[in-house]
Amino acid sequence: MPLLVVISGPSGVGKDSVLMRMRELAFPFHFVVTATSRPIRPGEIDGYDYHFVSVERFERMIQDDELLEWAKVYGQYKGIPKSEVRQAMASGRDVLLRINVDGAATIKRLAPEAVFIFLAPASPEELRRRLTLRRTESPQEIERRLAMASQEMEQVRHFDYVVINREDRLDEAVGQIRAIIIAEKQRVFPRQVTL
Repeated sequence: MPLLVVISGPSGVGKDSVLMRMRELAFPFHFVVTATSRPIRPGEIDGYDYHFVSVERFERMIQDDELLEWAKVYGQYKGIPKSEVRQAMASGRDVLLRINVDGAATIKRLAPEAVFIFLAPASPEELRRRLTLRRTESPQEIERRLAMASQEMEQVRHFDYVVINREDRLDEAVGQIRAIIIAEKQRVFPRQVTL
């Protein structure tokens, strides 16, 4: 049975960095590409990092029930296209979703048998440093994201695993995720996800 693995955590914790490293190491996953209405950042590739769509197109996707889950986060839409997840699972491939904490709660209701991994920073100070170094948010936006992160950290109890993503130790976090997946594949009673 293919696994549905959900990686979540606060903004700035390094979800994208973990995902990129897993891709570089050729993890045998279908990495679901999230749709977003936010502008493309330097170095990002449409269809690889995100599906960058207009607000109008995203709202049509909501109306047409094309999304497994979606949210408006910091004024921008993000959502998971249903078709991509179902096709990958139907082909027998494990599927990896990278989503925010609210999105993970929605997926938990839809697919409680998924594997939920919470990516956490080593400290609030480290999270502040990461958000500042990104240089994609204003100081006010950084404060808003840090306040939200503190609320999101309280949701860790709803996850199966927590992985600390320490600065400059990305491979350690990725190795822990690999170990979780290997262990999940050895379960006597495998998880059976239906969507």
